[in-house]
Amino acid sequence: MTTHPQAKIVFSDVDGTLVGIDHHPLPASAATLQRTAQHVPVCLVSARSPEGLYPIQQQLGFDGPLACYSGAYVLDEKGNELLSETFDAEAALDVKRSIQEAFPDVTIGTYGFHDWIVDDRGDPRIQHEEKLVQAQSRACDDLLGTFGKSGLHKLLVMGEPEQIIEIQRQNSARHPGLNVVRSSATLCEIMSKGASKSRAVHVICDHYGIDVADAIAFGDGPNDLDMLQAVATSYAMANAEDVVKQAATHVLPWTNEESGVSRMLDLLVP
Repeated sequence: MTTHPQAKIVFSDVDGTLVGIDHHPLPASAATLQRTAQHVPVCLVSARSPEGLYPIQQQLGFDGPLACYSGAYVLDEKGNELLSETFDAEAALDVKRSIQEAFPDVTIGTYGFHDWIVDDRGDPRIQHEEKLVQAQSRACDDLLGTFGKSGLHKLLVMGEPEQIIEIQRQNSARHPGLNVVRSSATLCEIMSKGASKSRAVHVICDHYGIDVADAIAFGDGPNDLDMLQAVATSYAMANAEDVVKQAATHVLPWTNEESGVSRMLDLLVP
């Protein structure tokens, strides 16, 4: 019989994991997450910006730390910065230009701290992304003027699946100092090499004084692999990619649309 240890801290990916197929919170999960957050920290770990995660917390009715931009920007439960792993704006501009030259029909957004700039807010991909994450971008073609002093946290490349695979392959080889991960079939995230979900897990556990061995994590995609492997007990969603199911210590019988995270939390946090 499979045993599941009680959790002292919970880490959950968002898209494909905690929210439904429309990328919005499931009302059926609210009561469990509220109850869980009263006993242990519940931490959202996502490629989204803070502004893309606040609505989820608000709609589900709980507070907790946030690991944004796949771990590049980590905030505590009060919004104070625990970690900021940026990369140079000039380097980011070079990467952006090289991708656009090779793949002129992809869309690229630039993220740093609480700012999201795009070349064209009328781009259908940008409009779709804004709707999904319930956050707004800002039209600006001056990447260096915006992030030249502070650095930035992420480039998000949006394109067709075959383009995303090739962009990830090419840029992983060309830029060993960057972390290039595919977060979905149509999205590629480019960040500093020091940014990872697993690092965010360790930073947040240290913040609370909790051993990472007492943490659990939920995920579904390739960019969740290092987070799932960082904890002793990990759960892949029923809808997860096969490589994620193989990496996790457990595979849930429920999908994200079936409130798989909250169903498991009902068992893990009495």
